[in-house]
Parts: sequence; C-alpha cells; structure tokens
Amino acid sequence: MNKKERTQHFIAHFSEHMPEAKTELDYTNVFELTVAVLLSAQCTDKRINIITKDLFREMPTAEVMAESSIDAIFDLIKSCTYPRNKAKHLSGMAKMLMQDFNAEIPSNLEDLQKLPGVGRKTANVVGSVYFDIPAMPVDTHVFRVADRIGLTTNAKNPLQAELQLLKLFPEEKLNIAHHWMILHGRYLCKARRPECERCGITAICKYFSKK
Repeated sequence: MNKKERTQHFIAHFSEHMPEAKTELDYTNVFELTVAVLLSAQCTDKRINIITKDLFREMPTAEVMAESSIDAIFDLIKSCTYPRNKAKHLSGMAKMLMQDFNAEIPSNLEDLQKLPGVGRKTANVVGSVYFDIPAMPVDTHVFRVADRIGLTTNAKNPLQAELQLLKLFPEEKLNIAHHWMILHGRYLCKARRPECERCGITAICKYFSKK
C-alpha cells in the first residue's frame, strides 16, 4: 500500500467515525484562540482551558494585555509550561497588535508569524482553525501519528512532516485531517503505549504491521 492509498483510507475512516473533529481549546474570538494556542506549546489543552478562563476574565483584549505587566500575566499563567517565557511573548504580542495591527489578530500566515511567540505551527493553527486557511500544523501528535501510520517517511522535524503531508491530503481535507491526527494521537495512538487494540486503522498502519 502506498502513501496515497493510505491517505485515502485514513480520510475515509475518519470522515465516517470523526466527521466533526475540531480543536479542544476553549475560545470565543481569534485573540483568545491565538493566546490559547501560544500557551498550549508542550502543555495539555485541558490545562490551558483552566488557565485561560481566569486569564481572559482579567485580560480580555489585546489592549488590556498590552497595558498589563509581564509579572501580572505570569501570575495568571504560571501553572503552564515555561510560564515566564510565555508571559513575555504574550506581552510582546499584545503590544505589537496595538502598535502594528490596529489591535486585531492578522488574518494571514506571514503577518501572524511576526507576532512574538507565534511560530509556524501556531500561525498554521490560528490560520486553519479561525480563518479557514488550508494548512497542516504539525505538533507532537501529528508528527508521531503520521510517522507511525506511514503517511510521512524519515521526517526529521515538523517542517519536513508538514511539507510531506501537504502533498498527500486534498486541500479541502487539510484542516480537519490535522484535528483527526491530533485527537487520534491524544486518545489512542499515544506516545508511550498506543492502544492498537482499539484502533480502527491498523490495516493501513506501518507501526502495527511491524508489531
């Protein structure tokens, strides 16, 4: 079975069994989504949703966040990973939004990546989830699942995996395929012990065929 055939089987399976896949981060607008995605690096969505509940109550807009101190932001996010760095990024992002983007999150990937703390993956997530820009953000789940199934080959980093996946999936399936891989990796194809006995795509999985 080649990659194209695997991809077709993958799409068919998840279109049937997970037709409405979406992010598990809580947000009500694009500013909240961008903050939540930035905070979620190397942290669970469950933890971020707890943190952002208080954060958005205290700092609901870029304007309020830009006027807040890094220490004040830190105090609200200190239970996430790398809170000091993330507090600096959020402060810098909010200030740049006020100075350069009329307090609005930009709607294109190039400008999104100009924001402090917003790298390629975060920009791709915001672009795909909120602005419906076809993209394939690669986090640890996507990287692992794509490799195990055999959708990517010898990808040494997220960018290499992303470029391979962009060639495989039809443009209209990219955004939901990203969520399919995240959720599959989060709940079944786990890093330490994948639950292959509960998996519905073992027939196309290279990892399973080698077990």
